[in-house]
Formats: sequence, structure tokens, C-alpha cells
Amino acid sequence: MRFFDPHIHMISRTTDDYQSLAASGVRALIEPAFWIGQPRTSLGTFVDYFNQILGWERFRASQFGIAHYCAIGLNSKEANNEPLAKEVLAILPRFVCKEGVVAVGEIGYDEITPAEDRAYEAQVDLARANDMVVMVHSPHRDKKRGIRRSLEVAAACRLPMHKLVIDHNNEETVDDVLQAGAWAAFTIYPHTKMGSERMVEIVRKYGPERVIVDSSADWGVSDPLSVPKTAALMLQRGIPQDWVEQVCYRNALNAYAQSGQIDVTALEQSAEIDQRLLWADNSVLRGQPPRVLATDPGAPIPN
Repeated sequence: MRFFDPHIHMISRTTDDYQSLAASGVRALIEPAFWIGQPRTSLGTFVDYFNQILGWERFRASQFGIAHYCAIGLNSKEANNEPLAKEVLAILPRFVCKEGVVAVGEIGYDEITPAEDRAYEAQVDLARANDMVVMVHSPHRDKKRGIRRSLEVAAACRLPMHKLVIDHNNEETVDDVLQAGAWAAFTIYPHTKMGSERMVEIVRKYGPERVIVDSSADWGVSDPLSVPKTAALMLQRGIPQDWVEQVCYRNALNAYAQSGQIDVTALEQSAEIDQRLLWADNSVLRGQPPRVLATDPGAPIPN
């Protein structure tokens, strides 16, 4: 079985994680722009960060046969620094239409402040103007109100609900999201928030339609293998394999392929790997022998 993790912060992870993801069947992932653990203080730090997840991380993933996409946006926590937020919002149009960007995100609410409202609405408008998907971060506190507000603002901005992915759901919020017609994504954590056991029961209750499983693995206590591990538990607990494939692969693919940036046919094939390639004269190998794997054994490999 192959997997798609549509919310994972690989900038915070190691090459060991990439190797483990590939070995576990993860074929593709999405890296959303997010809060890096401390506030950024200047526009240049955002520019460098966006360029890193657009460039170096995409290359790093490719070296292990994983297709890397990203979402670009101003996160909700830093939206509250309004002078800097305005500068970031002004440069987003030059990034969201770059190759490999499948959504505006992750955006939404943290404390549900007026400043967060303004930043969220501006970015939903940006997504709608460019016919893009929106990936929403729901708040850790007062989650139900934050998600309802996210849905209301998106509807007021006339964003089609099939272009809206609400993440960090739980048992209290899933009804609102699914009834609105949006995609309901669930981030699986090892010890807190939504766990694999609870995820099994949500899929059993609601079925696989518009339900997405992801890891949201980052710099905190988290597990980059949450998607394949949850899939294994679902199968063990009697969830039909077709449902498991839907919530752990096809739904994410269908939701984010709306961006026009995902070659669905290519993802269905075996990955091509050429570890002789460099990025800005850098390799991930540190002197190890490069691995080369072509989908077509007869295809020429670049020198």
C-alpha cells in the first residue's frame, strides 16, 4: 500500500525520517508553511523559509523517491504581528503560484483575534483569485469555534467548499466540516490530540468520504510515520482496505490535485531516484555511494 502524508513539516525532520517514510510506503507529502517555534522578526526570514521549502526540501525528498509539495501562507500565530504580517501578505502572490505549491496554507486561527481574521480573509481571497486549495490550521484552544469561524469566512469569501481542507479535527468538529462540504483532515500524534485508536473509530463512524489522515510531524513530539501506522491499525481493526487507501492516500491526492500541480499518473509509478544530482552544490549523501533508480530501466540517466 502507498501513502500520501498531506501535512508534515520535513524542514524539522532528518534524512533518517525521509528514509523511514520511503520504506513505509509514503510516496508523496505536503509541507505547509508554519510557525517555526519562535516568532520571526523580519520579512527576509519568511522569504528564506518559503524558498527553502520550495527548493531544498523538495530536492531532499526526491533523493529518497518521495514527491514533495508545499503550501505557502502566513500562519495564524504570526498574523498577530500586524506590521510584519502586512509585509508577508504583500509578497505571498509571488510564491503561491510557483511550481510545487498545491495550497495556500496552513492558515486560519490561533487565538481567534481580529488580526487573525484579517490575515485569514486576505489569504482565502488570494487562494480564490488563483483557483487554489486552502489548508486551514484550527486552533489548539477553542477548536470548535475556530473551525466554525474558518468555515464561515471561507463561505463569505465565496471559496468553493471542495477547495477547503480543515485540519486538526477531532470528534467535536468533524460534523461541522463534513456537513459544510469541506475536507476533514486529522493530525495523528503519539500521545496527545488525535491518536490512531480514535482515528479508527472516526472512520468506522463516518466512512472515508472527504476524510484525510496526516501526521503534522514537526519539531515537537510527533511521529512522521503516523499515516502508515494508522493505516495498519485500521486494517487490523477491520476497516475495509479500500477505505484505508482512501483516507491515507486517494483523498489527499484528490483534494490537492485540484491545484493542477500534482502529476497523478507519475505518482502511480515507481519513484525515480538519482542521488548523483546536487542542489546548490550540495548532496544529502555525505560521501556515501549514490543510489540511482529509473522507472524505465532503458531510460538515459543524466551525467
